[in-house]
Amino acid sequence: MSLDIILVSLVGLICGMGSVLDERQMHRPLVACTLVGLVLGDLRTGVMVGGALELVALGWMNVGAAMAPDAALASVVSAILVIKGGLPVTESITVAVPVAVAGQMLTIFVRTIAVFFQHMADNFAKDANFRGIEFCHFTALLLQGLRVAIPAGLVAATASVENVQAILAQIPVEVTEGLRIAGGVIVVVGYAMVINMMSVRALLPFFFLGFVIAVFSSYNLIALGIIGTVLAILYIQLSPRFNKSAAASGPVARQAPLADDELEGL
Repeated sequence: MSLDIILVSLVGLICGMGSVLDERQMHRPLVACTLVGLVLGDLRTGVMVGGALELVALGWMNVGAAMAPDAALASVVSAILVIKGGLPVTESITVAVPVAVAGQMLTIFVRTIAVFFQHMADNFAKDANFRGIEFCHFTALLLQGLRVAIPAGLVAATASVENVQAILAQIPVEVTEGLRIAGGVIVVVGYAMVINMMSVRALLPFFFLGFVIAVFSSYNLIALGIIGTVLAILYIQLSPRFNKSAAASGPVARQAPLADDELEGL
């Protein structure tokens, strides 16, 4: 087993566990693909793949009991196929969407198995067996990591330009184009869900202004980021919403000082 397979499997293990912990966001495409690119020696491509998939995964979130597509498995597998298999970055969404759906089923299966460890932990809790409870927690967490690590290792061991091209050649054009269009729609839905959660109508003009500037100018992402930062600072400085405290304390600060006889009365 080569070092690349071991490192990719380790990254998959970390990303799989991060998908249920949600503490360090290790399962997000931008982080997962960057880590894969780092261990495979192509950090630039990893960041590019992660950036492309992150726009799609904005709408992938668990709502109630509904499980979202598996962003961790889709990110790791897509990054491996792009870096080791020679797949174009623009085709990563075509691979990520079906892999994410398959990973969603795998996640539900692993979570079903984890119910067994939950009941076992309840029995350990009755006896105040803290080591047993920790064992159940870490075992269930390890299963979530293995559901990404094992497929990642298999893909890393077999990925090549010839294999990827052979697989893609078997996919009908209608399916490929359909997934490409669906990926674009998912990006829009992801943005819409984020805006809906923010629920800040006062910021919508800046949102549409960003699209106008991006379409009718040749600015890159760095320039657009600087413009957005400057507009945000100006908005905070000029908006009365963020200056209520300063306005309320202004008249008090301008009051005349107390006379000596008033101070003696106090």
